[in-house]
Amino acid sequence: MNRPVSPAPAAIIFDFDGVIADSEVPANRALAESLTAIGLPTSFEDSLRDYYGHNWQETERRIMARLGGPLPDEFRESHRTRARAHFAKGFAPVPGAPDFLTATTHLPRAVASSSNPDYLRWALERFDLHGHFAEHVYSADGMARGKPHPDIYLKAAQGLGVAPVSCMAIEDSPTGARAAVAAGMHVIGLCSAGHIADPASHADALRAVGVHSIAFSYGEIALL
Repeated sequence: MNRPVSPAPAAIIFDFDGVIADSEVPANRALAESLTAIGLPTSFEDSLRDYYGHNWQETERRIMARLGGPLPDEFRESHRTRARAHFAKGFAPVPGAPDFLTATTHLPRAVASSSNPDYLRWALERFDLHGHFAEHVYSADGMARGKPHPDIYLKAAQGLGVAPVSCMAIEDSPTGARAAVAAGMHVIGLCSAGHIADPASHADALRAVGVHSIAFSYGEIALL
C-alpha cells in the first residue's frame, strides 16, 4: 500500500473543495452552465481545466479574457443561486475526511481555500465539521494573489502560529499544490474526490508540481 508519511507535522492545513468537501463536480457543472448562459459555451471538462483551484478574482480574470469584456453585473449572484441548486442534489464530505479529522484532533488544523467564506462556513456546518477548525478557516477570495501563490497557506500557518515548514498541507488540485509547495510545506496530493476521473493521471499532474507524496484515500495518509 502507498503510505505517504510526513516528517512529524506540527499542524495540518487542508484545502477545502476536493479535500474536505466532495464539491468540485456540482461546482464546475454550475459554473459551466452559468458561463454558457451568458454566451460563453463551456463544458464541465472546460470548467475543470480552466478554473479549478483558483479564487474568484483569478477565475473572473480568466472568464473576462475569454469573454472579451466584463461579466454581467448580476453574474456572481445568479451563479451562486445555480450552484446552490446543484449542491442541493447531493453534497457530502470527501470519503474518509470526517474520520481523519477526528483522528487528528491532537494537531492544530486550518482550512486554506480559494472559496467564498460564507460558503465555507455553510458547508462546514452542514457537515458538522466546523468545530475542527473554529476560527482557523482562511479564504483566498478577495486576496490579490490566490493560489498558485503561497499567500493563503502562509496566512493559515501564521494564524495557527506554526512555521510553514512544520505544516502538512493536503491538496487535490495542481494549482493549490503549487501554492502549498511554494509556502514550504510538506504537501500530500489527495486523489479521492469525485471529480478525479483518472486518479493515476491526476497523481502524475500533482507530482509534476512538486507534491511530496500521493494518497488515493485518507487511509493512505500516515502521521508520525
